Amino acid sequence: MIDGQACNQWGVPILTTHITILSPTAILGYGFPEASFQEGLSRRPNAIAVDAGSTDPGPYYLGAGQSFTNRDAVKRDLAPIIAAGLDLSIPVLIGTAGGAGAATHLRWCLDIVQEVLCQANWSARVARIAADQSADDIIKALTDGRISPLGPVEPLTEKDVNDSTCIVAQMGVEPVIEALNQRPDIIVAGRCYDPAVFAAVPIKAGYPEALAFHMGKILECAAIAAVPGSGADCMLGTLDHEGFVLEALNPDRRCTVASVAAHTLYEKSDPRYLPGPGGVLDLTSCRFEQIDQRRVRVMGTQLIPSEHYTVKLEGAKPIGFRTIALAGIRAPDLIPQLDQVLEDVRKIVFQNFESIDETEVSVMFHCYGRDAVMGKLEPLRHLVPHEIGLVIEVVAETQELADTICSFARSTLLHFGYPGRQSTAGNLAFPYSPSDISHGVVYEFSLYHLMDVDDPVSLFPVTVSLMGLE
Repeated sequence: MIDGQACNQWGVPILTTHITILSPTAILGYGFPEASFQEGLSRRPNAIAVDAGSTDPGPYYLGAGQSFTNRDAVKRDLAPIIAAGLDLSIPVLIGTAGGAGAATHLRWCLDIVQEVLCQANWSARVARIAADQSADDIIKALTDGRISPLGPVEPLTEKDVNDSTCIVAQMGVEPVIEALNQRPDIIVAGRCYDPAVFAAVPIKAGYPEALAFHMGKILECAAIAAVPGSGADCMLGTLDHEGFVLEALNPDRRCTVASVAAHTLYEKSDPRYLPGPGGVLDLTSCRFEQIDQRRVRVMGTQLIPSEHYTVKLEGAKPIGFRTIALAGIRAPDLIPQLDQVLEDVRKIVFQNFESIDETEVSVMFHCYGRDAVMGKLEPLRHLVPHEIGLVIEVVAETQELADTICSFARSTLLHFGYPGRQSTAGNLAFPYSPSDISHGVVYEFSLYHLMDVDDPVSLFPVTVSLMGLE
């Protein structure tokens, strides 16, 4: 019971009209204002859900088993979230634990949960949902023809699988609901479809899947969908059987039709459809209504079930070691001919190290202030800037070789005698000493594919245990 109100088997109040989910922050560790969070709690939410990861920071964190969010910051966020969940007897759901959602990341997040519980003299039932997949199982699925590329990636090979240090599958809502069935206080999930932890409680309670997923799609980024947007602030979603309402909980922010509709289009290749495990959200009939100055209601979302249930596979493999050097260029006689100079420097590097070739070592120059962000797509490439921030990047099979090649490229460019040069040296200005930075292992995504599955739950085992003080 919560304040005399009947609850279902996972501690959520039985409501016939609406259900409310509180999203504290866009990613666990990004922080949130206490006042916004307390305002959300005053609305008596039915669950607190938070996304804790993403592939946005690249493959390194999955491959290396490290979190891209700071441990102290994650603990700072988790302490009030867990306290509120236990106090209100509502579930706390964490998706893509540790940033990438593999076993090491899951353990990392669970260690923090244990620390928070013990320091507060609490105990809690914690469900963990694993997302790791074995190489043997993936190779069998590949042999059976159940794996296909996701987007413009190469077909998967057995070598890609075997070279991967870690492989995860992105779970849908079904394993999260399976965990809810076991009545935990806290759910810590491995790699997870971003909206799943937000949609699980409403779907379990019988609310429309399409609306729950759409609301989850927006809530997973918290107040980014508000004006002004912020990933470090809270958002409240209230779902009924016809639509849902979004509200920023900070009085300095507000949801507008434009901001919510814009976020609906976020991270999608097609503005009309959002594919996910088990189906595709059809947004063609969506309607957005401004309820008042700070709230927006969304209606009309549909869900098209997939013919085959698929999960996204993510894997990362090491491809070498990186060394970088940072430098500034502010020479009006050099910048207009910089492309030719950099190409000449590249040729000199490989002429002086004849035992290596460009298949073994990559030498790259990134010209910030000109086209480093957009590359060949830069529409203003013809403009000549007055200064350029240059990143020299070398990737090689060993750190020693990367260090050597980067050092040679840097010194060659520093003293390169280009046509029309007025000075005798000093083409580059270095903001740091030492100028070269050994960056360590480089990873790339080795799996970014879809796998057909018969059972959306069996790949993601659920374990429930008592944590904190016993």
